[in-house]
Amino acid sequence: MTAIDTLEQTVEALCGDLSRIRAPRGGELNARSWSTEAPLRMLLNNLDPEVAERPEELVVYGGSGKAARNHDALRAIVRTLLTLGEDETLLVQSGKPVGVLRTHRGAPRVLIANALLVPRWATWEEFRRLESEGLTMFGQMTAGSWIYIGTQGILQGTYQTFAAAGEEHFGSADLSGRTILTAGLGGMGGAQPLAATMAGAAILCVEVDPARIERRLETRYLDRSTDSIDEALQLIAEAAGEGRALSVGLLGNAAEVVPELVRRGAAFDLVTDQTAAHDPLEGYIPAGLSVDEAAGLRARDPDEYLRRARESIARHVEALLEYVRAGSYVFDYGNNLRGEAYEGGVEDAFTYPGFVPAYIRPLFCRGIGPFRWAALSGDEGDIAAIDAALKELFPDDVLLQRWLELAPERVQFQGLPARICWLGLGDRARAGLAINELVRSGKVKAPVVIGRDHLDSGSVASPYRETEAMRDGSDAIADWPILNALVNVAAGATWVSVHHGGGVGIGNSIHAGMVVVADGTDEMAERLERVLTTDPATGVLRHLDAGYEDAAEAAAEGGLEPPMRPARSE
Repeated sequence: MTAIDTLEQTVEALCGDLSRIRAPRGGELNARSWSTEAPLRMLLNNLDPEVAERPEELVVYGGSGKAARNHDALRAIVRTLLTLGEDETLLVQSGKPVGVLRTHRGAPRVLIANALLVPRWATWEEFRRLESEGLTMFGQMTAGSWIYIGTQGILQGTYQTFAAAGEEHFGSADLSGRTILTAGLGGMGGAQPLAATMAGAAILCVEVDPARIERRLETRYLDRSTDSIDEALQLIAEAAGEGRALSVGLLGNAAEVVPELVRRGAAFDLVTDQTAAHDPLEGYIPAGLSVDEAAGLRARDPDEYLRRARESIARHVEALLEYVRAGSYVFDYGNNLRGEAYEGGVEDAFTYPGFVPAYIRPLFCRGIGPFRWAALSGDEGDIAAIDAALKELFPDDVLLQRWLELAPERVQFQGLPARICWLGLGDRARAGLAINELVRSGKVKAPVVIGRDHLDSGSVASPYRETEAMRDGSDAIADWPILNALVNVAAGATWVSVHHGGGVGIGNSIHAGMVVVADGTDEMAERLERVLTTDPATGVLRHLDAGYEDAAEAAAEGGLEPPMRPARSE
C-alpha cells in the first residue's frame, strides 16, 4: 500500500461519511504538528452531529452557515491539513482550498476568506447566484472559521446580555421573578433558555421546529415544552410568581404567537428574538407553514417564499413594537429582524435598540468579549482544570465567578469539550498563558485551541448589531475588522479568517476571526501573549477612536498610546 493510499484512507475515515464525522481525540497526531492538527480537529468538530445543525449539508448553524463549500472541498482541506508543513500556509477561499504557500513557522497555518463580495454586488441575490454556480459559500461567523463550539458559544454572551439588561432596568443582574419572551431555538437562539434561567428568569421561547425543541430538552438547555399558549403562560406566571427560574419552549410560529400574546395582554419584562431572520430564505419560516411545507415552497418558488417570510417578519416586528408601547424592554438580538421588517414596510422597525448599544458597548470599550477554548484531548477533565485555574486567576470578576460555578453543572458539551468566558484586554493574555502552562505541566492532557466569536470588541463592522449607533457615527466603517485580521496574522495566530455577512446577512457586515494554539511550548507562549493582547487591543482602539471614555481608561490601563487623540470624548 502506498503513502497516497494510506492518506486517502485517512481522509475517508475522517470525513467520508458526513453523518458520522467526529474530531479525533487524545495526544496522538494525525497531521504533522499541533498547529495543523488543531485546525483539522476543529473543522471536523464543527461538523460533528452533536454540534452541527445539518452536517450532511455541511451546515453548522445560522440557517446556512457552512464549514466547507462542498464535500469534495472538505476532503481536500482535510487532505491538505494532514500533510501541511510547519513553514506552509493553506489558503481557503469561501470553503474551498485554493493554494499552499511557503511562509514561516510563526505565520498562520491557515488563512480563510468567506463570501467577500465587492460592495456594489454585496446582495443576497448576487451571493445566491454565485453560490448556485459553486463559486462561494456563506461562512456565518464561526462556522466557516472552524471555531464553533455548539450553542455554548453564545451562551455566556446571552447570559451577560440578560444580566446587563437586569442591571440597566431593574438594578440587579439577578432576574428572579422577571419574565422574558423570545423566539428561536436554533444554533444561536438555543442558548437563550439556559442563559435566562442561569440569570434566574422565567423565559418563554417560541419555536416552529419541534426537532429543535426536542434537542434543547435533550441537552438540558430547555426545561419544559408545550404546544399550548395557555399552558405556556400559566407555567411562566407561576414560576415568576414564585421567583423560580424556568424555561418553556412553545411550539408555534413567532409571527403568529407573538401577535396573539399581544392581543391577550400577556406581559413580559424583557422581549427579544433570535430566529435566523438574517437569512429570510433559509432561516425564517413564514406563518401558516410547517417546517416540511416551508422546505417545499423554498425549493419550488424561492421568490414567493421570501415574500411570505418578509410579510411574517413584518407582523412579528409590529407585535414587538406593541410590546414597546406596553412598557416592556424590547431589544434586537442581532439577527437583522428589524432590517428585514423595514424592507417589508415597517417604517418604525428601528424604534427599539439593538443589544450592543443597549447593554454591551461598555464591555466592548474595554476589549471584553466572547473568549473561548476547546480541549483537543477530548477530555472533560481538561476543561475542569482550566475552569479551576481561571477561578484563581480572576477572583474579583463576580459575573465570571458565577459563570464558572454554574457552567460545569448546567452546560452539556457538544463535540470537543469547550468553554467560553468574557474577558478583555490584559485578562485574555493572562488566561492564555495560564492555559499554556497547564498544557506544559501535563495538568491538561493535550494542546488547547483558543479563539473567540467574530462578535467581538474590535473584529466586526455591523451597523445593525455590533457597531450600531457608534458615538462618532462610524457604524459602517469596515477598516477595523480588516486591521484586526492583519494584526492577528502579524502577531502569530494559528489561523485567521475574514468573513462577510455573518449574524446579519449579506451586505450588512464584515468581520474577522482568529484562533491560536496553546501547546505548552515557549514559542507558543510568546505568540499567545502577542495575539491575545493585540486582538482585544483593536477593540479598545476602535472605541477610543470613536470617543468613548471607557475605552480611554482601558487604553491607559493597557498601555495603549494612540498616535492621535480623538477629538471628542464622552
